[in-house]
Amino acid sequence: MTDFDYIIVGAGSAGCVLANSLSADPGCNVLLVEEGGSGDSFIVNMPKGFGKTLADPTTAHFFPTVRTREGGAGQEVWVRGKMLGGSSGVNGMVWNRGVAADYDRLAELAGDQWSWEHMRPLFLSLEDHASGASPDRGVGGPIPIKSHPAPPPLLSAWIEAGREMGLPVKQDHSDPRQEGIAPLQWNIDAKGRRVSAAKAFLKPALSRPNLKVETGIRTDRVVIENRRAVGVAGVHGDGTPVEFRCRGEVILSAGALGSPRILQLSGIGGAQDLQRAGIDVELDCPGVGHHMREHTLVMMNFRLRHNRDSDNSQFTGARLLANVAKHVAGLKNTMSYGSSEAAAFVKVLPESERPDSQLMFAPYSLDVAAGMAMEKEPGMQVYTMTLRPRSEGHVLVTGKDPAAKLNIDPNFLTDEYDRRAAIEQFRFVREMMAKAPLEPFIVGETDFTAQAQSDEEIIDLFHRFGGAGYHATATVRMGKENTAPLDGRLRLRGIDGLRVVDCSVFPEMIAGNTNAPTMGMALRAAELICEDQRSGSARAA
Repeated sequence: MTDFDYIIVGAGSAGCVLANSLSADPGCNVLLVEEGGSGDSFIVNMPKGFGKTLADPTTAHFFPTVRTREGGAGQEVWVRGKMLGGSSGVNGMVWNRGVAADYDRLAELAGDQWSWEHMRPLFLSLEDHASGASPDRGVGGPIPIKSHPAPPPLLSAWIEAGREMGLPVKQDHSDPRQEGIAPLQWNIDAKGRRVSAAKAFLKPALSRPNLKVETGIRTDRVVIENRRAVGVAGVHGDGTPVEFRCRGEVILSAGALGSPRILQLSGIGGAQDLQRAGIDVELDCPGVGHHMREHTLVMMNFRLRHNRDSDNSQFTGARLLANVAKHVAGLKNTMSYGSSEAAAFVKVLPESERPDSQLMFAPYSLDVAAGMAMEKEPGMQVYTMTLRPRSEGHVLVTGKDPAAKLNIDPNFLTDEYDRRAAIEQFRFVREMMAKAPLEPFIVGETDFTAQAQSDEEIIDLFHRFGGAGYHATATVRMGKENTAPLDGRLRLRGIDGLRVVDCSVFPEMIAGNTNAPTMGMALRAAELICEDQRSGSARAA
């Protein structure tokens, strides 16, 4: 079939936005290809159902890394969504756009089209903020944004402890000042249901005759003829080959792991990487699969004095069943809320001019050493992330077989800046948790992390028990320089008619969670694609 103007591979946060935006032109025929299924189920739609979906092979991909945490949590495996909506169907629903400085930095690296001046109105257009319109909050958009409807005493005390640490207290994280502490915002609707990219963008567009969606297909390569992308090839779930062809553009939106995999299997990547895997070189593009940035974190658990302040007992036995029943009945409870409930953006390094670290608060505690089981005693957790890590990892194919495991090496904490930040984050959290507003609630830090006191012990804890934030970026980065695989309009240099539009394109991390930035980036990409279509240019600069 060759009557498609656009083939989009991957129905995640970026792919769903693109499918909606590009098919809005009735003159364009759009094909969206996804390996997973519909993703429309009770468990997916219930916010706290993410604990199940992240462990279910029908809704999640599992990517083993080369990182084996000796004497700790074993081999690290990364999880990604496998459904319409992609990882927006299994994530923690944190809505965090980043701030002006992030996008102005992106403009420096990739072009003025990514500046905050261009991105801010797009983010506002995405939002339907329960707190109402303001210069920094949008209303009427496809993504409902809400905060905790009734912040419990522990959450309020945590925010007050942040105030005593000198942090500005914000109403919410749409505040243009990134530094500060506030309840988190979630992409959850008024009925307490997850709003994934599929629900917000794809579902409203499915009735369009010019949009076709194919699920259950693993895309393995881009079909290239005379240095132009003319389609994609892959297999159905039963292994039957399938190929789709187009007269316009192929757009990879398979994520920071999936998009470099498809490019490399297509012969696009570093020549040495491809030759090592036994793949013929179509285009020597050394940046593909390299320069990966990712957050790393260790959960710090704190024992609470009273069960009433912890959600630990709410996720087992009769209480769990009762909470699910309340959620079904439309009664808001912990099952209707996002993964974490508050966040702080802080400066822990003396040279930092803007926040370098993110703290996340949740009223439950997980036993990391016991496979992430809920602790039986009342507890809460705080974990931290270095906002703009400098350590670089990679994701590389290991052979011609599309089903072969990837070589994923996050290379965590190899940069001295990242190590210093990780250490100081621990110390900041400990000082904050000892503040007076939390004294009525907190017994103390649990032994799991409390035993790590010296710099060396803290870094060792990260090496043995640390894990990814599932925010990988930069594996097919865009940039002004020819060393970047993509130009500033997301076109692959060296192959016509081929773009990448997903979180892999960010050359540096947007400071925070990646779901909202990826949606905003895809909305901007759709504008650029339509501009290029009107001007007749799909060729990279």
